[in-house]
Amino acid sequence: MPLIRRAVAADVPAIVALLADDPLGSTRESTADLAPYKEAFDAIDADPSELLLVLADETEIIGTMQLSFLPGLSLGGATRAQIEAVRVRDDHRGQGLGEQMFDWAVAEARRRGCSLMQLTTNKSRGDAHRFYERLGFVASHEGMKLDLRAT
Repeated sequence: MPLIRRAVAADVPAIVALLADDPLGSTRESTADLAPYKEAFDAIDADPSELLLVLADETEIIGTMQLSFLPGLSLGGATRAQIEAVRVRDDHRGQGLGEQMFDWAVAEARRRGCSLMQLTTNKSRGDAHRFYERLGFVASHEGMKLDLRAT
C-alpha cells in the first residue's frame, strides 16, 4: 500500500511532473527549469501552516496534494483547511488512492482543529468534480481569480 508522507526537496521533480501531466497542467507547468519550484518548495516547507504531501510506493511518487491551514475570523474564528494541487498519476487512478489521500487530509485537518475543509477545482475538470462530490464536498460557492502575472 502506498504511503502518504511529507514531501522532501528530492521529491520536487516528481511533483512537478505530476502537476504537468494533464491537459491544464501541461499549459502551466514545466520541468525544464525546476529552480522556481525548488524555491517555492523551500517556502512551503518552512511554513508550519503549509503541508506538501506525496503518495509514494516503494520506488516512486504516484500522487501529491498541498494542504494550507488558514486561520480566520469568520465562522466564529474558524481555521480552514485548503486543499490544492491534487494529483494521482494517471496509471494509478481508480484504485482508491485519491480517497486514501483525502481521508488522511481530513484526519489531519481535524487533528489541527479545522472547522471546514475547502478546495478549488477548474471548471473543466468534470471527473474531479464527481470525485470531490462523492467524498462529500459541495459546490457551495463560486470562486474567482485575478492573474497578477498579466500586464
